[in-house]
Amino acid sequence: MNVWGRLARTAADVVFGVVFTAALGFEAVRIATSWGAGYWQFDLAVGAVVCGIALLGRREPARPAVAALAVAAVAVAVAGFTGWPGEPGPAMALALSVLVAAAVRTLPPLPVTGVAVGGLAVAAGSLLTAHGSPLHSGVVLANGLGWLLAVATGLALRLRRIRRLAVIDQVRRDERLELARELHDVVAHHITGVVVQAQAARIARRRHPEQLDEALADIETASSEALIAMRRVVGLLRQADDAAPAGTEHLADLVGRFARHGPAVSLQLPVDQSEWPYEITSTVHRVVREALTNVVRHAPNAGRATVQVSQEPGHVAVEVADDAPAPAMRHRGGYGLIGLRERVEALGGTLTAGPGPERGWSVVARLPVPAGRR
Repeated sequence: MNVWGRLARTAADVVFGVVFTAALGFEAVRIATSWGAGYWQFDLAVGAVVCGIALLGRREPARPAVAALAVAAVAVAVAGFTGWPGEPGPAMALALSVLVAAAVRTLPPLPVTGVAVGGLAVAAGSLLTAHGSPLHSGVVLANGLGWLLAVATGLALRLRRIRRLAVIDQVRRDERLELARELHDVVAHHITGVVVQAQAARIARRRHPEQLDEALADIETASSEALIAMRRVVGLLRQADDAAPAGTEHLADLVGRFARHGPAVSLQLPVDQSEWPYEITSTVHRVVREALTNVVRHAPNAGRATVQVSQEPGHVAVEVADDAPAPAMRHRGGYGLIGLRERVEALGGTLTAGPGPERGWSVVARLPVPAGRR
């Protein structure tokens, strides 16, 4: 998890902690005011336990939800036998709602059903501890509404997650179709070379027999490279996703098109690209295209973007960066980087995306270039 994710989780913990503390304090004051000084301690104790469970266990809510519901059930039973203030109180009801919503959002169907039914049972148990008419009891109303909102919120978030996964699957299927076209181009490229060299070998056999061994060696090399390239692209097709092929010779046109719709873009390319196999050049193009698309979509305040492609020992490095301010909340919910990262990793490389060292956003890919590949 990156630094922004950790900060977001910490901020959420602080917010929940403040809300739970305020709810417990408000509840204790109300009970002390209406019931007297001797009745708020039990409510505060069990409420604090359930709030603590919700605060610490809401991200993995299976066991915490069961534990919190058990504590709430005990509190309902004690309040029913002793005639103390109704349970679960508002703070406990809020904590239970958080846990129920988290469980409905993330757990499998069977545990979700158990947690939802348990939460409903605890909410219904507040009817037994209500003082006066249950229909006019604030405790009963708070527990009923809390359970209903928790289930509805959890279901909404669960459906949103399902839809997101469905979109990701569709993105992967679409890009596999594009990879199939790339596979055709890769095989056609290499096989054409093999055919040309075989024709040259026939001519060499008639006119220059001494060059036949060299021609046959060239055919063997070209055939081996065709098999290697095909295996690599088929591996991508099985494991990952990507877009249509394009070489680095098209990067200038790509950068020019994006510069017309967004910030100024500068491009730096290495002089010698002869050692790069076809799948590397197409991936370089794909990285630049996806990164610039994100700049145009998510960084409208960027004044400049840089595309730097460099040849380093054993690999090719691609970096696309912009200078837009406040990048912390950018690039959330997109799907392009998902297939791109899997493609780069399938080729044995790495891809990182995140805030730049000073400002803006940066996408960096490193792709290994096997020795001797041309």
